[in-house]
Amino acid sequence: MSRHKTLCIVNPSADKGHAWRTVVALHPLVEQFGGADWAGTVYPMHAVHIAQQAAEAGYGLVIAAGGDGTVHEVINGLMQIQADQRPSLGIIPLGSGNDFAHSMGIRGTPAEALKRVFTGEHKLMDVGRFDIGQGEPQYFSNTFGMGFDATVTIRTQRLTWVRGFLMYFVAVLQTIAVNLDAPRMHIEADGQAWEEKTIMIVACNGPREGGGFAVAPQAVVTDGMLDYASVVQVSRLMMLRLIPEVMNGTHGRFKQVRLGQFHHLQLQSEQPLTIHADGEVICGFDSSTRNVKIEVVPQAIDLIS
Repeated sequence: MSRHKTLCIVNPSADKGHAWRTVVALHPLVEQFGGADWAGTVYPMHAVHIAQQAAEAGYGLVIAAGGDGTVHEVINGLMQIQADQRPSLGIIPLGSGNDFAHSMGIRGTPAEALKRVFTGEHKLMDVGRFDIGQGEPQYFSNTFGMGFDATVTIRTQRLTWVRGFLMYFVAVLQTIAVNLDAPRMHIEADGQAWEEKTIMIVACNGPREGGGFAVAPQAVVTDGMLDYASVVQVSRLMMLRLIPEVMNGTHGRFKQVRLGQFHHLQLQSEQPLTIHADGEVICGFDSSTRNVKIEVVPQAIDLIS
C-alpha cells in the first residue's frame, strides 16, 4: 500500500452500539476526500493489531472512530512501529467521554470531526508509556490513573442505565461510599520523592478525564512532559467537597492535592492498585500490582486536529 492510503478503525460498540451506523453515514463524505478502507473491531484490544498491521501495510493515515478506549488501542498499535514509519492519526469521537478528543479541540458532529481529519493541522503529540512489570510496556494517550479514579472506571462499566458524564458522576459517588482506600505510596518524580497515604494519583497527558473532570488543567499534549495529580487520604465529606473543584480544575488550591509535571515517575504501593489507562481497566479489583513506572515519549504521534 502507498502512504496516501487511509484506514478507518471503527469500534462498533462505541456510543452504546450506534457507532457503526454513524460511520456508515459518513462514507459519502469520506469519498469526497479520496476514500478510505474500513475495519471494525470484534474483541478487546483488536484495534491494537489492526493499527499495527495498517502501518506495516503502508497506510499513511489511521482514523480511530470510537471513544477514548479506541484511541488508546490505536495508539498502542502505532507505537509498535518505528517513528519514521508511523501513520498519522485522526479521531472521530464516538464514545461516552471523548476526553482526549475534546482536549485536542476535536468536537462537534462526527461529520465535522471527519472533515478536520482531512483538513486540520498536524501536531506532534506526546504519548505516555507505563510498565507494571507484566510483560512489555504499554502506552496511553490521555490519562493513566491509579487508585480512586481507576475504581471509578471499573464501576462505570457496570452502569448500563446511564451515559456520558452522568455515568462517571454516579460511579464517583459509589466509589466515595464504598472504596475510599488510601494505601501508603512511595513516589518519585524526576528526582523528587515523597511518601504518604494516597487515595489516587493520575498521570496526565491531556487535562481531563471522566467526561469532563479537569484532573490536570495545565496539561498540554505537545509540551514534552506529563502532569500528575494526586489526592492524599481525606474524609468522605472532603472528597465530596473536592469533586466540584476537580470538575472546574480548581482543586490544586487545596493542601490535600498535589499537582506537578514529570518526565519519569515511579511508585511503590503497600497495597495492590486498581489501574486504568485512557478509561481501559488494566488492573481490576483482583490486582496484584504494587510497582509502576511511567515516562513520557515526546512527539511520538502525528495527530491531525
